[in-house]
This record gives sequence, C-alpha cells and structure tokens, in this order.
Amino acid sequence: MAGVAVVLAGLGVTAAGGGRELLRRQATIARRRIGKPLGEDAIDADKLWKKAYGDPLRLLLLGDSIAAGLGAERRKDTLGGRLARGLAKELHRSVDLRTAAVVGSESSALAVQIDALPPSYRPDVAVIVIGGNDVTHRVPISESVRHLEEAITRLRSRGAVVVVGTCPDLGALRDVPQPLRALGSRMSRQLAVAQKAAAIRAGAHAVSLATVVGPFFITNPDEMFSLDRFHPSALGYKRTARALLPSVLTALGMRDEVPFGHHVPGAG
Repeated sequence: MAGVAVVLAGLGVTAAGGGRELLRRQATIARRRIGKPLGEDAIDADKLWKKAYGDPLRLLLLGDSIAAGLGAERRKDTLGGRLARGLAKELHRSVDLRTAAVVGSESSALAVQIDALPPSYRPDVAVIVIGGNDVTHRVPISESVRHLEEAITRLRSRGAVVVVGTCPDLGALRDVPQPLRALGSRMSRQLAVAQKAAAIRAGAHAVSLATVVGPFFITNPDEMFSLDRFHPSALGYKRTARALLPSVLTALGMRDEVPFGHHVPGAG
C-alpha cells in the first residue's frame, strides 16, 4: 500500500499539464509520508473464538488489507477478531474464523480467494471488504462490481449469507495532499455507491463504511489510524467491526431492522 499515492496520481492523467504535474508532486510527498512500516502480512487471527460457548458459527472474511486486519498488533484487534468476538457475545456461540483476505487485493482477487477455500467448506456468513486498491489502480467500476457480484453469487451457493462493507472514503487519508486527496475521495465514493447497488442486487447486505464509520477516521485520525496513517488501528478496527455487526446479525436472521447506512438485499 506504500505506493497508493503514486497510483492515485495516475487518476489525474486527464488533467492539463500543470495540474498533472501537481498531482505527481503530491503523490511523491504522500509516498514519503506514508512509507511501508507495517510490511505486507497481517496477523493470523484464525481460530475458534469463545470455544467454551460451543455450537460454532463459521465466519469467513474476504477482501483486502482491511479485511485481513493489517495494522492491528494483536489478533483480537483485527477486523476478523473483532467481528468474531462481537458475534460470540451477541449470539452466545463460539465463532470459527477463517480469513481468506489478502493484503493488496483488488476485487478481481475475490475469485482466487474463494478458489483457495476447501471444497467442503461452508461458511455461515461471509464478510467482504474490498475496493481501495481498485480505486488506486484505476480499475473500471463496472469491472470491480462484476467481480464483487460473482463472488457474492458463489458464496451464496455455498450456503453463506453475505455482508459487503463498501469502499472506505480515501479522503480520510490526511497524509495525501489536496487536490489529490479530494480526487481519491470522489473516486472511492463513486465505487462505494456502485458496490452497494451490486451487493443488494446480488442478494447481499451492504454497509456504507464511508457513511457509518468514515466520520470517525476523518475527525479522529490519530486514534483511528495505525502508525502508517493508512490502515486502521486497533480502535479503527473496533469501530469498523461495530459498524458491520448490525448487518451481519440481520443477515443471520437475528435482527429485524438495520440502522442508517445499512442496506438489505433487494432494497433500492
């Protein structure tokens, strides 16, 4: 993810010469600020959480570095760990977490992540968080959502209910200068809207992360971001898991209503 700003600069290729050069200079600044202090590997949080509860629920996470939990220093602080603990508390069931998400993934990698699962594996619920790398690598929105819909269809064929956390707002990245940050924000929000529509069309629940949890990252960046100022911190993952949990419970049939920013299958 260290090259995110460099790739974001590529979004400005349609700008006039001076504007294009400005974006390139800003990308160099952002690359220097962000660096790559977290490496490429997230902590392995896969295990049976709250084993004593019994009756395990199978939870699958797919997507990119956020779904993988990069930036968390303890397994319980990853997105998967937070969701597993939250579900166990709400349902009083143990949660068998499997993380198929891979750092750096675009939506096209969802098929590979599903292919890597054992043929006999049947998750009860799958949570997908994807999109940031599609934006920074200028993947056409239509292509991104096609891969997302195909992944949802495949997961549902395995018997899973699916929850999609849409692309976060890249405008929260304070170390990316303006107007580069505003450009990333606009592109990420456009993708998020398309993801929401595709998810509910394909029979999944969708959570608009830019709406539900994005404001916390914008107003409290020191607490919500990890040391690279790009990936969530332990608190950032706690907030993100809390944002996703209502839709996960609704998808499992344990809650009838969802709050603002959550969308059920078939909704407009």
